[in-house]
This record gives sequence, C-alpha cells and structure tokens, in this order.
Amino acid sequence: MGFNCGIVGLPNVGKSTLFNALTQTAAAEAANYPFCTIEPNVGRVGVPDERLDVIAKLAKSAKIVPTQLEFVDIAGLVRGASTGEGLGNKFLANIREVDAIVHVLRCFEGGDVHHVEDSVDPVRDAEIVETELMLADLESIERRADTAAKKARAGDKEAKTLMAVLEPALAALRAGKPARTAQIPAERLRDFQTLQLLTGKPVLYVANVEEASAATGNALSAKVAAMAEAQGAGSVVISAAIEAEISLLADPAEKREFLASLGLEEPGLNRVIRAGYRLLDLITYFTAGPKEARAWTVRQGTKAPQAAGVIHTDFERGFICAETIAYDDYVACGGEAGAKEAGKMRQEGKDYTVRDGDVILFRFNV
Repeated sequence: MGFNCGIVGLPNVGKSTLFNALTQTAAAEAANYPFCTIEPNVGRVGVPDERLDVIAKLAKSAKIVPTQLEFVDIAGLVRGASTGEGLGNKFLANIREVDAIVHVLRCFEGGDVHHVEDSVDPVRDAEIVETELMLADLESIERRADTAAKKARAGDKEAKTLMAVLEPALAALRAGKPARTAQIPAERLRDFQTLQLLTGKPVLYVANVEEASAATGNALSAKVAAMAEAQGAGSVVISAAIEAEISLLADPAEKREFLASLGLEEPGLNRVIRAGYRLLDLITYFTAGPKEARAWTVRQGTKAPQAAGVIHTDFERGFICAETIAYDDYVACGGEAGAKEAGKMRQEGKDYTVRDGDVILFRFNV
C-alpha cells in the first residue's frame, strides 16, 4: 500500500532543492531556470517516529525498519498551464496521480534565483497554481457531467451516482473554489476520490524561507500560515537551503550541532514528512521481535485483517486474531512479556479498528 505526496509550485521556488534534501539524492537537478525537472522524480523517505526506536530497544531487535512515504517532484507550473503553457498538461497529469499535494512557496527576498513572476508574493503564487488546477478540473468534469446528466435522466443508476459527486464539485469550481471544499455526502467520498480532481486533494503549504528565518519564520511565511488556516490546510516553515546542507552531513552528532547553531531542534524535513503523513490521514502500527522492529502504514479506520494484509496478503486471508498492546502499555510494562503478564495484551478480532501506536502480533492460518 503506497501513499505519495506531489511537490508542486511555480518554477524556482525550491521544489527540487527540497526533494533532493528529502531523498538525500541528486536525482532531481536543482537549476536556476524553469522546467529543469523534465520527468517527475520519485523518492521514498522514512517517517521519523521516536516510538519505533523505543520499541526496538525493548524488543532487543537487531534491525529497525521505519514506515515510508513517497514524494514526487513535479516540474514547475506557470500561468496558462491548464491550457498547455510551459509543459503544463504533462505535469497536470502527473499531479492527478498523487494522493496529496505539498505546495512549496517562495518566502524569501533577494538571492541569485530569479522569480518567474518578477516579485515575491507567496499568496499570489499559491493562487496562480490553484487557479490553473481549478481550470483544469473544471474542463475535465464539465465534459463528464454533460454525458452523465443525459444518462442519469434516462435512468442509468451509475450515472446518477456519478452526478451526486460531480454536481457539488462543479458548483464549487464554478464559484472559484477548489473541489475539496465541495459538500460531498460521507457515503459518496470514495466516489469523489475516484474523480482524481487536482483540487480535490488535501494540501500542505511549505513556506521556503531564508536561512536566518528557519527557526522563527518571517512576515511572508506568516501570510502563508494565515492563508492555510483560512483554508483548513496545513503549513510548515523550512529553509530548503539549510535542509540541503543538513542532508550532506552523515554524522548524527554533526547534524545536531549544526541544527543547534541555527536554533533548530530537528530538520524541517521531519516536520514536512510528518505533516504529509497526517495530511493523508495515516496512522502507524508496529511489529516487534528479535529480528526486527518495524513500523507499518494504514489509513485511519483500517480494520485488523486489512492492516495484516499490508504485511502479507496471507495474513489477511487467513486472519485469526490480532494480539495487540497499546504503545504506552508496551513501554510501561517493559515490552511484550511484561505487557502480557500485566494483562495488557488483548486478543482482537476481525472488527477491531487498528489504533495509532498499536504493537501487534497477527495470528493467521492458511
């Protein structure tokens, strides 16, 4: 089960620098001109989670395997992308394939990097990209709505189901609002997601500031935070330049010293990864033993058999039960044996909804 976030924004705002730092690779060339990223680059990164280290120590695990999140670096959009300007149509298609959007906004003045709009205004930049995505969505679903409406009037049940999500999405887009603001009935959310609307995806705004503002943010990043709050979206402040430097430091002690000198407790990328994880409504459960301690990703609300299936399809097919210990109980009791002795290990069946932090041993028979 893979989950991914597409990194988008105007050209030269720091997307590829951020991506390179995220994946600690030079796969995406960061250059001072638009469209230096011709194909979307994909990188998988470990999700920072201190709980995994604690569990591994208690379980005396030989190996630690974090859960991962995928990031896709998508080339810069420009005004008119929805009508094919720049390399617009190609990249809009790439965005359509991701689960969530990480929107990088330039929040620093000066420097050698030219801004494609000749001035720095992150709120305007966000609106430019959002407008292009809305226009592309509108064109996409107006055609589908015309066809579906005719079939629905003729009594086609599938078409009626489709119109139940197309109509509110169209109403939002025609009002100049992204599709994610549409009032979609809860029972129709899955149908809405199948539309793969660009503006139907959750968004995280990343305010890319100069090095001096990495710890506190600046006036421009404050505007981004206010915009995100008004939209019900998330926002994170980072300095992509600093993150690029940190990614080159192999020694953990050296990294900590460098971060401390900047007034930072952890890399900004850790916040981006965790925020992306929350954006997708994901939770983590753990498995632990002498060989390895491992984190696994599932969506909020996943039942035990489906969570088991993330490890192996046989686990889901032959599911018997999930021997479950809450993380706090696992730690307080000193690991699995102590938790079992204290009566903190529960046997959960097929209807159990996995909770964030659960330490689970699945019993199955195939």
